[in-house]
Amino acid sequence: MSRKAVLAYSGGLDTTYCAVWLREQGYDVHAVTVQTGGFDQDELARIVAVAETARVAEHVVIDACPELFDRYLRYLVYGNVLRGEVYPLCVSAERAEQARRCALYATEIGAAAIVHGSTGAGNDQFRFDTAFRVYAPGIELLTPIRSLALTREQETDYLRQHGIEIPPRTTRYSINQGLWGVTIGGGETHRGDGVLPDDAWVLTAPPEERPANPETLVIQFEQGVPVALDEAAMDPVMLIETLNQRAAAHGVGRGVHVGDTILGIKGRVAFEAPAAVTLIAAHRELEKLVLSRQQQFWKRTLGELYGTLLHEARIFDPLARDLEAFLHSSQARVTGQVSVQLHHGQCLVLGARSPHSLLDDQAAVYGETASWNGGEAAAFAKLYGLHDVLLHAAEQGARHATVA
Repeated sequence: MSRKAVLAYSGGLDTTYCAVWLREQGYDVHAVTVQTGGFDQDELARIVAVAETARVAEHVVIDACPELFDRYLRYLVYGNVLRGEVYPLCVSAERAEQARRCALYATEIGAAAIVHGSTGAGNDQFRFDTAFRVYAPGIELLTPIRSLALTREQETDYLRQHGIEIPPRTTRYSINQGLWGVTIGGGETHRGDGVLPDDAWVLTAPPEERPANPETLVIQFEQGVPVALDEAAMDPVMLIETLNQRAAAHGVGRGVHVGDTILGIKGRVAFEAPAAVTLIAAHRELEKLVLSRQQQFWKRTLGELYGTLLHEARIFDPLARDLEAFLHSSQARVTGQVSVQLHHGQCLVLGARSPHSLLDDQAAVYGETASWNGGEAAAFAKLYGLHDVLLHAAEQGARHATVA
């Protein structure tokens, strides 16, 4: 009797190895490619072809881009989430949704096993393991790359013996591309001072190919959700895809992030996130215009916490739902337009306007007053500084007493 194994399949080196290995172990391999924005039609055709070469029993493509935004990306925008103040979590959200959809499919077809191609070194293994166990309880979890401790060179040789060739760059680098950006690991990223060569970047134009003149665009937000680009209404997925292309042409979104992995070791990854970097910069500026000081403070704190839960495979903790409720509530007045300029790898926020703006030039303008007089300001300044005056006097008295 055949056994069904559902494989989270990207068509890359690791998952193609898994497909062949599973077949040799006697499984009927059901390869599931969850589209989270990383595959164009040419790439999907390539994945289909590789799956056929690997002789899988079934290959399924599931479009999960709308769910990716609704379940995760909207909250990364709401929270202006940048891990280490630079990295917009390109992979974290996508892995959570890919794992969820694969697990649901495995349950639907009555699979005996569910499989991913993560190694034992990175964070992806925890994201897949946790989601598989949450959404597909009782189904055996297999992780051939991790269990067999394989190198990328060993995988490449194994597939070559089975008549499957993987492009050399895929062997040198681990590249993960999705709606929220691209991560590039391996090679130079293994060193703290390693610099990626120009041909390793995937989305963004190199300096010599970027436009000579800057490009200005206007992003419209409705309650924190990006809904239009240059007055052209778009659903969030289409807007992100469009912005990825326009910002990437100017080289916007390149970066390198060094951080602490779930395992406790340091990790380093290069990333390209043209749309994410641009949207977060624009959204943050709009929030400065419409939110109170305390709202902004707690959004920074709780937004970072939400990003940590998502990044570190804790998104199923009820705390994540509490944080989502807070982030959603904070967006009630985050409506307006933000102008940004794209040029030579930089995204410069030019300005924002909103019907809910707290920048009231009728109340006061910096350097001038309209709602109070000089005497009232002087009294407030005296009271405002009284606490520090008393503290300083107490410290001076204590110091003199000690000396005496």
